[in-house]
Amino acid sequence: MAHFINNAILVVLLALSLLLSFPPTTIAANVLYPQFYDFSCPQVNDIVKSIVSKAVAKEPRMAASLLRLHFHDCFVKGCDGSILLDSSGTITSEKRSVPNRNSARGFEVIDEIKSAVEKIYPQTVSCVDILALAVRDSTVLTGGPSWDVPLGRRDSLGASLSGSNQNIPAPNNTFQTILTKFKLKGLDIVDFVTLSGSHTIGNARCTSFRQRLYNNTGNGQPDFKLERSYAAQLRANCPRTGGDQNLFPLDPGSPTKFDNGYYKNLLALKGLLSSDEILYTQNQETYDLVKLYAKNEDEFFKQFAKSMIKMGYITPLTGNHGEIRKICRRVNN
Repeated sequence: MAHFINNAILVVLLALSLLLSFPPTTIAANVLYPQFYDFSCPQVNDIVKSIVSKAVAKEPRMAASLLRLHFHDCFVKGCDGSILLDSSGTITSEKRSVPNRNSARGFEVIDEIKSAVEKIYPQTVSCVDILALAVRDSTVLTGGPSWDVPLGRRDSLGASLSGSNQNIPAPNNTFQTILTKFKLKGLDIVDFVTLSGSHTIGNARCTSFRQRLYNNTGNGQPDFKLERSYAAQLRANCPRTGGDQNLFPLDPGSPTKFDNGYYKNLLALKGLLSSDEILYTQNQETYDLVKLYAKNEDEFFKQFAKSMIKMGYITPLTGNHGEIRKICRRVNN
């Protein structure tokens, strides 16, 4: 009996050693892990970092745009690069949705990275994985945390305009509506507060928060939850009518630096969007997290990295599902 058990153990160990001798893609096609391209495209990290570095140096706002692109992608059909697709005969692009129209940007950066990768390793790295890596690098470039990006996703064969309109949290959604949208994607209340911290960089359009400046009280006065002098500054360039596309920093203190200033602003009643403000007015748990992150940037950074990794696992396409697009804006056939 002992001899049989020992032989069985030897067989298992031999099988494991054989598996480990093959490239990762042949071992676990349905598992995401940071080393996925170590054999098939070892230069991908360097290529992504180089192009993202140039893009962010040229336009610091690009870091926030890439982050938002990844977020809007994952919340629709999962992290599958569907947001990158242009409209075609069979596809209606998610770029046309209310959350993305006239505001989603960064597509050219992803195109440039994809083109550079394709020249060396054709049809090897997915567009969605390129986006995930670009987001990590742009976060680091602006002073934020780093994390090992799980890789191995494949690109979708279609888009969902209705999903984009319905599933992405909106600036004027209620607390419960936004939390529900997070939970439907497997994210919890901690992820909600933490990922909202991405608003420490980037801008918002006047049309995204105008209702806070003029309509909430019913008498044309600013939202009482918005600090008065800050509200007055906003009203100066966000009029009651017109100026819809005027841009305002989400974190006026350090709009291009990834830090915990966003949470400090919330406590000072200077959260720009209604979806920001509700974090410190609607729920005790979120309020406590806002206070923690405002006080301790390291805690925010650590959890942000964890929540970004968690978001990256929202229903990815792996194995034989989807495809590796040659061009991110269209499917291969």
